[in-house]
Amino acid sequence: MTSAASTPGGPTPLESLCDAFLTRLAVEEGLSPRTVEAYASDLRHLRAHLADRGIERVERVTRHDLITLASFLDERSMAASTRARIFVSVRRLMRFAEEKGLIGADPIEALHAPKQTRKLPKILKPEETAALIEAARGEDPLALRDVAMLEVLYGAGLRVTELVQLPLDAIDRRGQLLRVVGKGRKERVVPMGDVAGVALDDYLEQARPVLLGDYPDRDHATFLTRRGTSMTRQNFFSRLRGHAKKAGLAADRVSPHVLRHGFATDLLEGGADLRAIQSMLGHADLSTTEIYTQVSRARLRETVESRHPRGAGEKR
Repeated sequence: MTSAASTPGGPTPLESLCDAFLTRLAVEEGLSPRTVEAYASDLRHLRAHLADRGIERVERVTRHDLITLASFLDERSMAASTRARIFVSVRRLMRFAEEKGLIGADPIEALHAPKQTRKLPKILKPEETAALIEAARGEDPLALRDVAMLEVLYGAGLRVTELVQLPLDAIDRRGQLLRVVGKGRKERVVPMGDVAGVALDDYLEQARPVLLGDYPDRDHATFLTRRGTSMTRQNFFSRLRGHAKKAGLAADRVSPHVLRHGFATDLLEGGADLRAIQSMLGHADLSTTEIYTQVSRARLRETVESRHPRGAGEKR
């Protein structure tokens, strides 16, 4: 695994340290290739900053070198969320170096991620989600597939990668349960509602055999393309945009993650326990799930403003 181009005389000690760290993430922690590449990209910014200061060994890194990293990133007009993510990656690398006995804890204490405003996730109103799913309906196999994917996405709160990679043997049709492998290859069992269960059954019985046709069922993936291969994120995004347009919804308001947000918000407003929602979403930290309490309050406030006689939406 290579985190950056090597120097003519071979990788620098810092590059070798980054490679060892990325290998640990992939092999020992089981992070996905996409996540590991995100770490690699973040650490390239650190190495560029240190290279400007003539530093090629982590042992030479000082508190001041890490403090000035913030200015280095600011000069590149990066969003606060991107800078915060880079700081998390750098902190993890420095902790790795500390474990290896290469540095003490002192430089790490200088790493404070820039504060960022936590944006509320985008959501659709329940009637908008219903309109989106209705727009996807049809009698052909692709329509049955798309409806099943949308219902499972909204009815079980999956990430889009979890959805397109869902294997057949991960579905308990009688118990209406899904065995999902999420971030960090962590497995969780997620229940799905009756409507999602019916849509999935209709797809599996009526549409999947048609899509598979005479193709070999090598991947045993649940959702297939018209060529009998595993559905891809890109294909699903494209189909979703088409359904959004048909439903009269702006394309920038609709994404697989928006349906996942809707699942969580609607559960919360229905009285579900926050920790139960955390478990179903596969969040490692409850604070990540707590953002939906703010979404719920914001939606209630919008209801009052638009429906109450003294709200802004009603002029008398």
